[in-house]
Amino acid sequence: MKFNNLLTKVRKMAETADVSGTGFLAVQVNITGDEPGVFYVEVKDGKVSVEPYEYNDRNCAITMKSDDFNKLISGKLDPVLAFSIGKLKVDGDVGKALEFSKLIK
Repeated sequence: MKFNNLLTKVRKMAETADVSGTGFLAVQVNITGDEPGVFYVEVKDGKVSVEPYEYNDRNCAITMKSDDFNKLISGKLDPVLAFSIGKLKVDGDVGKALEFSKLIK
């Protein structure tokens, strides 16, 4: 999947994401593979932002191949399993990465 298509898909998911009960959350997503790219997802004041930039004050950064991330957001790849087998790498607060994974289900 092309990076721009993946970003569009995440933005559409963000429009309907239930962020009630979620405090501040900032996750940078590093996509590797044939179509690499970087974007961040921020939850702040009950609103979700998805932007194609690096986020320096993030809680964590996750790194995945494009195909694996697409499976993750499509519900075909469990985030805990992906982390356990090395398909999802977390730099920073693993608890915040888990909170992020619950938002994208």
